[in-house]
Amino acid sequence: MPRGDKSSYTDKQKRKAEHIEEGYEDRGVSKKEAERRAWATVNKESGGGKKSGSGRGKKGNKSASRKGGKKAGKKK
Repeated sequence: MPRGDKSSYTDKQKRKAEHIEEGYEDRGVSKKEAERRAWATVNKESGGGKKSGSGRGKKGNKSASRKGGKKAGKKK
């Protein structure tokens, strides 16, 4: 599988990355950089692409999303 191939991700992870990417672009980040940051966030929260096998599920870490939400809501 070549680097950058997103076929091993779930539909939910792909939607999440797309949504995060849109948020970055709204804030003026370039398309390429926004995509890079979005996938980095998805990887950090869910541990990468889908993994098969029993007992492989881990609770996701939502700290990055939480931090972003807190930052976005603050007055300057």
